[in-house]
Amino acid sequence: MTKAKETVRSRSSGLVAIDGETLKIEDVVAVARAGAEVVIPEKVGRRVEENQKVVEKLVREGKVVYGVTTGFGKLANVPVSKAESEDLQRRILYSHAAGVGDPFDDDVVRAAMVLRANTIGKGHSGIRIGTMRLLVEMLNTGITPVVYEKGSLGASGDLAPLAQMAGVMIGVGSARHGGRTMSAMDALKTAGLEPATLTHKEGLGLTNGTQVMAGIGCLLVHDAENLLKCAEIAAALSCESLGAMTDPFDERVQDIRPYVGQKRTAAHLRKLLQGSKLTTRSGKSENVQDPYSLRCLPQIFSPIHDGLSFIRSQLAIEINSSSDNPLIFTMEGDASSGGNFHGQALAVSLDEMGILMSIVANLSERHINRLLNPRLSGLPPFLAGAKEGLNSGMMVVQYSAAALVSENKVLAHPACVDSIPVSADQEDFVSMGMGSALKARQILRNTTSVIAIHLMTAAQAADMKGPEKMAPATKAAHDIIRKAVAHLAEDRVMHSDIKAMEAIVKDGSIVKAVEAKVGPLD
Repeated sequence: MTKAKETVRSRSSGLVAIDGETLKIEDVVAVARAGAEVVIPEKVGRRVEENQKVVEKLVREGKVVYGVTTGFGKLANVPVSKAESEDLQRRILYSHAAGVGDPFDDDVVRAAMVLRANTIGKGHSGIRIGTMRLLVEMLNTGITPVVYEKGSLGASGDLAPLAQMAGVMIGVGSARHGGRTMSAMDALKTAGLEPATLTHKEGLGLTNGTQVMAGIGCLLVHDAENLLKCAEIAAALSCESLGAMTDPFDERVQDIRPYVGQKRTAAHLRKLLQGSKLTTRSGKSENVQDPYSLRCLPQIFSPIHDGLSFIRSQLAIEINSSSDNPLIFTMEGDASSGGNFHGQALAVSLDEMGILMSIVANLSERHINRLLNPRLSGLPPFLAGAKEGLNSGMMVVQYSAAALVSENKVLAHPACVDSIPVSADQEDFVSMGMGSALKARQILRNTTSVIAIHLMTAAQAADMKGPEKMAPATKAAHDIIRKAVAHLAEDRVMHSDIKAMEAIVKDGSIVKAVEAKVGPLD
């Protein structure tokens, strides 16, 4: 193994330091998706080395330590000799690498890798600094283990996927490097790295934790926060095209029911609609009240904001925690078995995320329907414009949105309420948190498509109402949309338009353009 750099974080130079205490969700995203370099501060290296010495001491003294001088799970009462304890750490990676399904995307695996390294850096995993450095060097040289999506119960952590990740460190399994999939040994060799030979506690210390669930969660909360801003922008576009009244967004209304999220959405809508000539006020509209999907926007989006804030706070704790078992305490010189690997907190949070994003999609689909229905919008049927009948316009994009919303409703059933005992009932209550994570990820993907369709539909309606009458913020969004997809003058293949719209939703282009006009939607 080569020696990794030891320095401190410098955001301007694209470095992320891992110390087990200060890692942020944005750091995880930067490593997972932007290839930010990971570094180990000197103090962390010393902390890890001192912690590992405790493991060696306990083994020398013949102490009974779970997973070090015993077997795993129900086999915890089966002693393992000192001579066999190193072999035990290699075998756990073999036996636990039982994942199935499709491989995770690279960003998920990289997120899990940096989170596992950060946990080791906290100094309770009993792992050598050289082994920690190898994991970091794999990140920095672009080695991404092939890890399969299904098999984790979220307690004892993410055993199967973390075992597949750690297997590459000893030259077992497959990895992606330089755009190709190859054997783990070939990937290490290509990157100029040597495989690790594991010692006491290290196999268990690399596999016992919540880092895959938490890695998915970090990526999802980052994406969901962007998507929520896009949903509010799309809602503002709907308000204009449907001539909605802005009275319900009045600050006074929110102040007497002061949910934080409700006040945020109302403030955002006031910003987004400031200067619009398409919205109305009470007494100047043909309607006495708008339908709930417009009038109650602050109330509907309120728990989305508040829920995502809660999920972010849970992840901030999780990614800077020790989730090993046993935990090694340097000052006391001993080991303690506990349950920090249990993913119930993550399972509940990720199930909540799925529910929240399903609500966002539900609302957007109702706006799409209202924009396309001439009896509700006062606009041409399906926004087809010329040659109605010959042209179907945007009729069937609503079908796609409805299909995705329906799928979300099935997926939104929480996984965390289930538990199937394993390991001969030693592990008799598990979180099913990986199921929560995978469902939330699919719901977010579906919701991204629905929001893309909503924005595209609202832009088409705005064309018919008069873009020059739009507020500066919504006009900025409209301009970005029109750079991605042209006005629908006659029928064309809609799939390509939807994909183009999904791209600008995901990359944050729409949010950046709007915030450049009105400031942060914070």
